Amino acid sequence: MNLKEYQNRALKTVRAYLEQLVLWRTKAREGDEWLFDFSEKAWEKARIGRAFFKKEDGCKRPLPVFCLKIPTGGGKTLLAVKTIDLAHNLYRKRQTGLVVWITPTLQIYRQTMSALKDRDHPYRQHLDMVSAGRTLILEKSDAFTPQDENEHLCVLMLMLPSASRKNKEALRMFKDAGAFQHFFPSEDDLSAHAKLRERIPNLETFDKEGLAWGTQIKTSLGNTIRLLEPLIILDEGHKAYSETAQETLRNLNPCMIVELSATPPKTANILVSIGGQDLLEEEMVKLDLHIVNRSSTNWRDTLRASMQRRDGLEDMARDYEANTNIHIRPINLIQVERTGKEQRDGKLIHAEDVREYLLGQGVPKEWIAVKTSGTDELKDYDDIGGLLVRDCPVRYIITKQALQEGWDCAFAYVLTILTNPQSKTAMTQLVGRILRQPYARKTHIPALDESYVYCFQRTNLLDEIRAGFQREGMKEMQGRVVLDHEDVEPVETCFIKPRARFRKAAGNLVLPAFVIRDGKDWRLVHYEADILSRVRWPEVDVTPLFNLELSLEEKRDVELRKGFYDELAENGENYQAPPANGNKPLDFAYAAAHLLDVAPNPWVGHELVETIFNGLLKKWSGRDDGAAIVANNWVYILEETRKRLEQERDRLAEDAFNRMLEQDEMRFMVIASELQMKLPRQVEIPKGNFTRATRLNGNQFELNLFDPVPSDSLNTLEHEVASFLDEQSRLYFWYRNLPHSGYYVQGWQRGRIFADFIFTAVGDKKSDYRKVFIVETKGKHLMNADTKYKQSVFDVCNKHAKKTTWNELAPSMRDKEIDYEVLPEDEWQNRLNELMAL
Repeated sequence: MNLKEYQNRALKTVRAYLEQLVLWRTKAREGDEWLFDFSEKAWEKARIGRAFFKKEDGCKRPLPVFCLKIPTGGGKTLLAVKTIDLAHNLYRKRQTGLVVWITPTLQIYRQTMSALKDRDHPYRQHLDMVSAGRTLILEKSDAFTPQDENEHLCVLMLMLPSASRKNKEALRMFKDAGAFQHFFPSEDDLSAHAKLRERIPNLETFDKEGLAWGTQIKTSLGNTIRLLEPLIILDEGHKAYSETAQETLRNLNPCMIVELSATPPKTANILVSIGGQDLLEEEMVKLDLHIVNRSSTNWRDTLRASMQRRDGLEDMARDYEANTNIHIRPINLIQVERTGKEQRDGKLIHAEDVREYLLGQGVPKEWIAVKTSGTDELKDYDDIGGLLVRDCPVRYIITKQALQEGWDCAFAYVLTILTNPQSKTAMTQLVGRILRQPYARKTHIPALDESYVYCFQRTNLLDEIRAGFQREGMKEMQGRVVLDHEDVEPVETCFIKPRARFRKAAGNLVLPAFVIRDGKDWRLVHYEADILSRVRWPEVDVTPLFNLELSLEEKRDVELRKGFYDELAENGENYQAPPANGNKPLDFAYAAAHLLDVAPNPWVGHELVETIFNGLLKKWSGRDDGAAIVANNWVYILEETRKRLEQERDRLAEDAFNRMLEQDEMRFMVIASELQMKLPRQVEIPKGNFTRATRLNGNQFELNLFDPVPSDSLNTLEHEVASFLDEQSRLYFWYRNLPHSGYYVQGWQRGRIFADFIFTAVGDKKSDYRKVFIVETKGKHLMNADTKYKQSVFDVCNKHAKKTTWNELAPSMRDKEIDYEVLPEDEWQNRLNELMAL
């Protein structure tokens, strides 16, 4: 599954923090004592730049807790699975062990459970990659053994109430249970019980200490979790910030808690914050969100209007499918006031009232499904693959509150709100159910790229939704929530052309690109086919890995776990102790599979891994336990191998790139036939009212190539740069390059570089331009290796742009100069002044 750019950024931040955690955990520990809170120190050294709040587990040990702030539709479950991978490789340094995944609602529980149990689902496949195919998905009623936990990645699914001691039903989790007796000493070995409780003092017991017959530990699921110190994934983490919930979670002795939330509380340790703009740029959401507020007091009028909208969308979806073979079946999500069997009184709008009306309007029975706490007709479609498959007939879903959280179907386009205006509902959560873009890819049919809310007598709904977006960190989306009239036509966009005075010059502007020989012709360079394929893998230098400083702490941790199994054996339990490395014997095939995203050829990966481990085994061969030390550091070695291979791959890819340029296999020049290398002849903007960007002083832009510019197409830094450019006397015109679809430069790494701005400066003739500037802006928080890479690529561009041949195939570009620049946030104004003065 390919990650979005913001998801890659998020995981880089998680990785950086985990690396600091590992470093400072070692420094903070002296024997069994903690000298300082290593999680706080790691937060400081990772330069997160946000407030940090200390946490402790049930044994008063420092507890790393961090939050991934992800808006609705941002892919939180995928990031959670990826974080499990990073945490096990970097922090836990093992492939196996217990993960406790806690969800707040039954709907989220079922959805997550379904994905993790499906071996064909990308989430499960990634967990299987972490565990080398040894993944167990468990529920609280399932028994598991020490051998299961030692040999598998065990993901235990729980609902939030199950982790709360205040919930009577959930207390069963903390009751004694024979299913987990193998994790504990035998009943009559009270000294072993006392010894274990001395090591883990918050284990629950039957009796109070000091009684004559001693203390006996409960063999409960709760105590088993405490014993195994799991990684906790806390979905909708903001729901677990009550004093009781926090105490219960920390008392489970987790090694780490990862919270997922769109609206974390102020006391959350927000490690990653993803904004609405990220989702917009990656085509993850359907916007604009159109609100139609009916003046009629009859709910049937509102429902009828929303039905007509859905029918119109399906007509467009059928045409789209005929042309693309991509299936979309628009769904109307209808919120009612009552759903219970005994609540249909004719006064409040009941689910069955709506069903009857739909049937009366000729809607087929199988198109309708009711989803309530007591009736789940959507579950009937799980066996055929859910709502997204072509065979599913559902077009209308009737609910009250059951879909406010956790339900996920990108085919939901229309939300019909038939609830009483005074109802206090989680409106933004329900609206979030219709925002996700099918397949995270725009259709370029305006109506199918937007979403719709129909209501009646709800005059303040617009403000409610905008305020909700603000609370959820999606401020950029507020301007994309618009109020339509009752008789609104199907939503449309319009196309605008360049300003008349720039049209001819912009039409003749063709930008250079890296191109490669293809027979007698030239074509654009592609990363996989043209660059990665030319990497000389035999030249990869892995010798620095032979000198890795391997940790004896890994051996100590394994010995502790082995000692645990030895204790079980002494008590008569027949469980095999873990191998010396806490995992299966060295598995080079697994290692190669885990590195496929770096070294795509598994044979090459296998050979490299084997070379690295043989080198380490040779170095440690002078010690009797040398082989065991190498094996015990298996996960650490793999992580360092990944880092080294990434560095070597990029180094050799750069070599291949430059070699092709030197040998004239590749050139940096213009190809007039490539439309993406030209400025567009027209751009698409919303039709009707929308917020347009202006200069910072409020005056209208005058030198933008396309006017108007939607305000949500510029972030804060880009807005400042655009305003500055528009006021320069030597500027001819400026253009905000379209992310993901505009002009780009393909360097020697996979990601294409879509610069933020293309602008031109006048020459002697004020009616034309002399220089073209391609500019990428970077905020302070984004100044990293990626910035250095882009600067390096732009340096190569500038070097080859000085050659007279770059524009030989485009007569209109002769005598023009071109310059590529990366502008840091704290230097952009000075640098632009310099450029405009040249």
